[in-house]
Amino acid sequence: MSNIEIHKVGNVLDASTSKIEQEAITQILDQGKNVALDLSECSYVSSAGLRVMLYSYKIAATEGLKLYLVGVSDEVREVMAITGFERFFIFYNNIEECINQSE
Repeated sequence: MSNIEIHKVGNVLDASTSKIEQEAITQILDQGKNVALDLSECSYVSSAGLRVMLYSYKIAATEGLKLYLVGVSDEVREVMAITGFERFFIFYNNIEECINQSE
């Protein structure tokens, strides 16, 4: 059985959604589970959203856990590449790929 919990993000990850998303991701990590952050429906990530991802990555790394990014749009991936955030994460095209390749 996989130690990955899927967390689906809505259509935006910005200042209006970052607090609730951070709390949800942190709760999963606090349970000792890896997180597959499903961004397949997310078309916009602001600097607040990038902060959520980076903070979650830091918590996961401290706990010996992983934060996987799944279904990231080309636009969001480009922003992550420009900011240098891309190097912190493992990307997968879909949930099935994430679960199969991360075990």
